[in-house]
Amino acid sequence: MNEKQPSLANHDLSTGSLTPADIIREAISRPTIFKDEQPLSLEYTPQRLPYRENQFRFLAELFRSVVNKPGTTSPRAMITGDIGTGKTALTRRFGTDISRTARTLKVNLQYQHINCREYRGSLFMILKRIVQSLSPQFPQRGFSSDELLHALLDQLEEKNLYMILTLDEAEALIAAEGSTSLYNLTRIQEERPGRQARLSLIVILRETKQLEELDKSTQSTLQRNIIRLEHYSSPQLEQILRERIDLSFKEGTVPEALVSFIADITSQKGDARYAIELLWRAGKYADSEESKELTPDHIRTAASSLHPVLRPEFAQYWNTHEKLIILALARELERTREAYATMGEVEIAYKMACEQYKETARAHTQVWKYVQNLSATGIVSANPSTEGFRGKTTLLGLINAPASATRQWLESMLTATTTPTISASP
Repeated sequence: MNEKQPSLANHDLSTGSLTPADIIREAISRPTIFKDEQPLSLEYTPQRLPYRENQFRFLAELFRSVVNKPGTTSPRAMITGDIGTGKTALTRRFGTDISRTARTLKVNLQYQHINCREYRGSLFMILKRIVQSLSPQFPQRGFSSDELLHALLDQLEEKNLYMILTLDEAEALIAAEGSTSLYNLTRIQEERPGRQARLSLIVILRETKQLEELDKSTQSTLQRNIIRLEHYSSPQLEQILRERIDLSFKEGTVPEALVSFIADITSQKGDARYAIELLWRAGKYADSEESKELTPDHIRTAASSLHPVLRPEFAQYWNTHEKLIILALARELERTREAYATMGEVEIAYKMACEQYKETARAHTQVWKYVQNLSATGIVSANPSTEGFRGKTTLLGLINAPASATRQWLESMLTATTTPTISASP
């Protein structure tokens, strides 16, 4: 029987056992559970936008005149929502599709998506980039941002071109330049009476309170058409994850139960970006171990690497019994290799841990209160059981750390303060 190829994680580069080139060759030759990683990247724009169809339709309605009556109006819209609610994906998908539709109708429409943070909140740098993309020979220097804005509109006229400009992370623009830049963008058409409207605008902000830094006129203009994106719910995150899994992973490598597990972890923030990044990173941990499928601990390890929680400051407010409950949960999850354990299973393991560390086990009611406290801190998830379980129970899980690492961390912490009566090994 052939020995299994050693995992990359088992090699220390400093020992000289593998050269950097060897590590790269090993990585690219190792089997993978991925079939295409692109749908898990931040740059990927999905073909479908689950749970954002209504917002997409509203955008289409707002900007329909750009296509069916070009030059008559210059629509403006503002999109707000927290991180991971789909603001960028929504606008990129809209920009791609409306440009394609315009071409079929012989309308020369271009979509430009600019992240203001990449240009340090400078309208001058943003406009220079757009103008030079249209006319590469345009002079590098000698223009103000206001002159560049007029130069852009002149070029659009010369090329009989219409443009939808999206300013993503516009907070950076507001922080750097206050009202001036957005005021000029929303009022430029008024300075060109009798000429076709060629520049339409979408502004993306995380929170509408940023508008308070703008003058009343600009606030009024941008607030006419606001599209608010709410956090995704756990079931919605599950659907988004399933679609990305179908595109990115080989069949049978991601158990269905883990889709709910990732959604459970990330639904506290409703952040689809975090959910997708967590899925991708967990897949990478699975590949590094040459695992044939994703496991709960791959996900916990990924979550821990994104948001480390196994640090002393996280435990300083837990009492001994809360630590024992987490230890019991970690041991049970490590033993079963499942995403969740029932309340009853954890209570049995908790009583065993109390005996080991010479503590008197608390009654069920008190244990349940401890579980609720731990759930509120985000270290433990506690949810009602679903189909497949006999009777009603509570399912407990670890959110941001692998079971084995959590067990070892807590055993070390508890051993330092008590003298266990039996071996701490599971």
